[in-house]
Amino acid sequence: MQKLFAISFSFLVLFQSLNIGVEDISKISVLLDHAEYHQENYGDSFVQFLAEHYGDLKDSHDNDHEEHEDLPFKHHHQTCVHTSVAFTFDIIEFDLTYDPFIEIPFNFFYTESVSLFEKSSVFQPPKLA
Repeated sequence: MQKLFAISFSFLVLFQSLNIGVEDISKISVLLDHAEYHQENYGDSFVQFLAEHYGDLKDSHDNDHEEHEDLPFKHHHQTCVHTSVAFTFDIIEFDLTYDPFIEIPFNFFYTESVSLFEKSSVFQPPKLA
């Protein structure tokens, strides 16, 4: 069971690294239709078609058709960085003045009416042991 789990996650990582999505799989029929169009009109083989649309000849062939945006695997979102940057040009000033400590005079005197120095006899240890 662990091996099956590991193999399935390995294939999941593989397909995610190839950047194949459900949208690309649904556009396979568009790819085959466009390849057939190239075979009928230009006499291209399937390998030449792939070279013109996905390979080295892509730059020279992109200007010929408008249907190229509908082909699968034409997205470039693997290098997108989604960050939101907010630029504010407000000037923030901090008041760094030093307020010296002012000693408050004590004008009152409090004397406690009950003294705790003499313990009541209830909480004292026994005198005769």
